[in-house]
Amino acid sequence: MSRLEAIQEFLGQKRLVIVGVSRQPKDFSRALFREFRQRGYEVLPVNPEAREIDGQPCFSRVQDVQPAPDAVLLMTSPGATEKIVHDCAEAGVKRVWMYRAGGKGAVSTEAVEFCKSNGISVVEGECPLMFLPDGAWFHRLHGFIRKIAGSYPE
Repeated sequence: MSRLEAIQEFLGQKRLVIVGVSRQPKDFSRALFREFRQRGYEVLPVNPEAREIDGQPCFSRVQDVQPAPDAVLLMTSPGATEKIVHDCAEAGVKRVWMYRAGGKGAVSTEAVEFCKSNGISVVEGECPLMFLPDGAWFHRLHGFIRKIAGSYPE
C-alpha cells in the first residue's frame, strides 16, 4: 500500500482515538481533536492524566476503549509512541498515524518497524489537516508546496 493510500484509508475510518490530547484547551492537539469531531468523526481521547476532554470521557490507555478503535492517531513523544504501538497491537488496532508537523513529532523508527511487523498500517509523520477535504487554505497551500517540491506522499 502506498503512503497516500494508507493516509486515505486512515481518514476513511469514522471512529478513531487520539492519544496525547492535551489537557490544555489551546493546545494544537485539542484543535485537531475538535476538527475531527466537527467533521463527523467519533473521536475518543486517550490521556492517562485527564478524566475528560472537551466534556467527553477520556481513557487512560488504548486498551480501555471498547470496542477497539479502528484507527489511532499518536500525538506523543517518540519514546511514548514505542510503548503505545504495543498497546495498539494488544487492542487489535489495524491503523496507526504518528503525527508530525515539524521535527520528529511522534515518529519512532522502532515503533514504525513494530507496526509493520505486526500487520498494522502506519502513517509515518504528516499532519492530517493537510489531507482532510476542504481544509483551511494554509493546509491546502502546504500540500501544494509539498507537491511542487516532490515531497508529497505518493
